[in-house]
Amino acid sequence: MTYCTLSAKDIAYASPQRAEGRFRNDKTMHKMGVMGTLRVIWQMAFAKPADTVPAKPIPVHALTAAQLEAAPDNSVFRLGHSTMLLKLDGGYWLTDPVFSERASPLQWLGPARFHQPPIGIEDLPPIKGVILSHDHYDHLDHAAVLALAGKTEVFIAPLGVGDTLVKWGVPADKVKQLDWWKSASVGGVRLTATPAQHFSGRGLLDANKTLWASWVIQAGGQRIFFSGDTGYFKGFKEIGDKFGPFDLTMIETGAYDPQWPDVHMQPEETMQAHIDLRGKLLMPIHNGTFDLALHAWNEPFERITALAAERGQTLATPEIGQRLDVREAPPANQWWRKAL
Repeated sequence: MTYCTLSAKDIAYASPQRAEGRFRNDKTMHKMGVMGTLRVIWQMAFAKPADTVPAKPIPVHALTAAQLEAAPDNSVFRLGHSTMLLKLDGGYWLTDPVFSERASPLQWLGPARFHQPPIGIEDLPPIKGVILSHDHYDHLDHAAVLALAGKTEVFIAPLGVGDTLVKWGVPADKVKQLDWWKSASVGGVRLTATPAQHFSGRGLLDANKTLWASWVIQAGGQRIFFSGDTGYFKGFKEIGDKFGPFDLTMIETGAYDPQWPDVHMQPEETMQAHIDLRGKLLMPIHNGTFDLALHAWNEPFERITALAAERGQTLATPEIGQRLDVREAPPANQWWRKAL
């Protein structure tokens, strides 16, 4: 199957998300200002608590191509951070694949991994599709994209992010980019780009030149939500009303802070987003792999676990590389306590 792509310049002029050459959120965002930004940089560089990284190795289940081949449809494997491997309709799908050692433009500086991926790109089976949420370094890994290009049928991305892939050398006929509320079908899998509240940019001059999105994934009667990065906003209720209920929601729960309240969610907001979406099973993601904030690395797990018990919601916290069935609630697993 061949996929045609239009450039962001061709599409985005008609996008209601774009004005004056930049994409934007529906609400006015909190602005940190110069002093606030400098304060955060100083805190991240010189005043980080010791517990933002694990004291012991994180448990990782090594995966092989044979194990993936034997896995049934509706299987999900968490590879780290927001990188999920899904087996749907007989094919394999990756979300925001990041396999590099650091979530950074420089591989000698920046947030380093707490653990290695449970499987290398070279050992992955052919990939039906890669689903991208936005262009930040902890979600769009240049080296991973190039390594995956030859074994991936299609890359599905928000507006403008597809252009970045083509510039990097991904064949244009493998790239499909969508505006919010637009859909594409690949075999028996239907993907819809849905709103998120975030921002984009990989350098000093390209802020919000590309769009960010969450994703609705429908396959084999199952409905899955992938949040990408987002603050809490009214869009979750709208997505839930249009596409819910969801069998599985994979929602960011990590790298939050009161200093950047609009673009990442506190665990209480993650839980409310899951409820707004009418989710059955919640998997907290965007945690456990990189040191991207000032909170303890295990705090997102502890807080969301307590909230799930309090709100009567079902939580999935599989170990890295451990298989999860979209249709089944797994036993409780507080694996992060092994790395304290």
